[in-house]
Amino acid sequence: MGEDRGKGNTDGSYEYKKLFTCKKNCAVFVPFTRVKPAARPQAPSASDPSTQRQADRPQLGERITYFTDNCLHGMVLDVKDEGGQVWVQISTDTDERGRRGGEAIIPLESVFKGEVPKEPENMEVDVPPEQIPENLYGLGVNSMVELKVAKGNVYGIIRWIGKVPPRSEWMAGLELEDDSGLSDGTFKKKRYFQCPPMRAMFVRLTSCRPDSRFQSVSANQRVTMPEPEDEESDVEFRMESVLPVTSEDVSEILIGQMKGIQGHVNSCYMDAALFGLFSCSSVLDSMLYKSTHARDKHIQKTLLIDIVKPLRRKGFVEGRHVMKLRQQLQKHGYSHSFTTDEKDPEEFLIVIMHQILNLEPLLKLSAGGKTQESYCYQIFLDQHNLVLPSVQQLLEHSFHSAGLKLAEVPSCLILQMPRFGKNFKMFDKIFPSLQLDITSLLSEGPQQCILCGNQAWSECNDCFNDPVFSSTGIKVFCKTCLSQVHSHPQRQSHRVSPLNIPNDYTGAPPTGGAPPPVIRDTLELFAVLCIETSHYVSFVKHGPSSTDWIFFDSMADREGESDGFNIPEVRACPEVGRYLEMSPSELSKQVPRDMVGVAKRLFCDAYMYLYQSTSMSLYR
Repeated sequence: MGEDRGKGNTDGSYEYKKLFTCKKNCAVFVPFTRVKPAARPQAPSASDPSTQRQADRPQLGERITYFTDNCLHGMVLDVKDEGGQVWVQISTDTDERGRRGGEAIIPLESVFKGEVPKEPENMEVDVPPEQIPENLYGLGVNSMVELKVAKGNVYGIIRWIGKVPPRSEWMAGLELEDDSGLSDGTFKKKRYFQCPPMRAMFVRLTSCRPDSRFQSVSANQRVTMPEPEDEESDVEFRMESVLPVTSEDVSEILIGQMKGIQGHVNSCYMDAALFGLFSCSSVLDSMLYKSTHARDKHIQKTLLIDIVKPLRRKGFVEGRHVMKLRQQLQKHGYSHSFTTDEKDPEEFLIVIMHQILNLEPLLKLSAGGKTQESYCYQIFLDQHNLVLPSVQQLLEHSFHSAGLKLAEVPSCLILQMPRFGKNFKMFDKIFPSLQLDITSLLSEGPQQCILCGNQAWSECNDCFNDPVFSSTGIKVFCKTCLSQVHSHPQRQSHRVSPLNIPNDYTGAPPTGGAPPPVIRDTLELFAVLCIETSHYVSFVKHGPSSTDWIFFDSMADREGESDGFNIPEVRACPEVGRYLEMSPSELSKQVPRDMVGVAKRLFCDAYMYLYQSTSMSLYR
């Protein structure tokens, strides 16, 4: 306006869109932070000068933005009238020279309430996460790292990853915890990120390691970080499979804070499932390497390269990798809320195994001569008198009430515990069966009489609920015991059905000898997923001893508020073995809140049990 009329370059249009109207060449579009009030003579007023802009005056202690040659921020210390003008005394965050903790006195006309974001100075665009090369520690933007320098270790957060000309290697821009840096995010006069002065440092990405202060259970327990491997050996490694963490290596690789899989935005259901399946078991490793559709290949690659391999090699997976998997699932249309909403583990597992990797169903059930296929089995119960059931009893009662049998021995059996929704448990406690004996649950094969141990030929459905017999085990009998048991008047009306025994199997003992033993088919427990107040955690049994248990929580702790990050933790929980050795009557007397450590979570909050066949998993 005025003498500057005609010095613009538009009439209020920007990119062919009319945003406001003025005369030709009288408009210009500029960053808001470049604009400040024009100093104009005050119009004569009969009012008291002390009331000037009274309504716009900031209050003491209020955060404000003020303009000099730059856009700066601070807190109001005082507002005073001097020489007919209102002045604001400000405690500055940083002054025009970048120094902290100073003060400034600014005219009220140049002060605005609130904080206007500072305009970045030609900031370099971040490299998309998927373009960042794989590195030893899976580091990315916002990873907390440490760096060895001449004076010792320095700590910071990666704010930028990319290449800085003329260097060809990948560089990381760090924001350090103290003023031992070299700039405020600029390198050779070019801005790559924003931070306080003397807090930025640019180093090779391969020189960074995860912050070891978060690698141990307490700050006093330091963990020696492994030396970086050369790039060539890492390429060779990526072509090989990685074995699960062995029981001997659990303490070194998995135990501690910032271990396991880092949780992020309602990811606990996925974190707990992935940790339970892949940390110490290889039963489902076939899904990592099987051929799949080209459009889903990158999802399988993310699962293998970004999640399973770093989990087994380093014991830690950053939350961004799981978020990448969730984004890929959502992009492919399997669910519109995979990146935001909380889900159930079975929903995620079925999508991965069935819809993406087209894995052969883990479970084949026989019912009425027909075979049904599934990936998980939900336990349902009709009438029962169970109080403190074992998983063995729950599975048998569910199969009995539904008239089901196993068509074959599964390599992996995923059992969902009976619940009324997530928040309502059917039982206060469930006793974990370390081994499931599924011999009597198979649709065909030799079985032993529950009374004498000879070859069984018949099964009685009504005897299953007879209080005379044990509450565990399907009731099968040889011909002699069947006749004797059902000679009782109360059992003469029982429904008896023949067992499906192979034609070439006689089961007859040699002359004068004992009956041949029946080989029992068993599955062993390797993981349990638990839920409490909509938060999933997992237990993993990593060895043969009753005390070989670890507990994983992807959101065990948190650093910072909304802009912070979750701290996952894996801890040993040998106390679980103490309760496994108790009798059912002893365990029933245990008050959950008084149970030692995290044992209460396993016995009281179980949601899903994962079993494996050590023999069948070799072939599938």
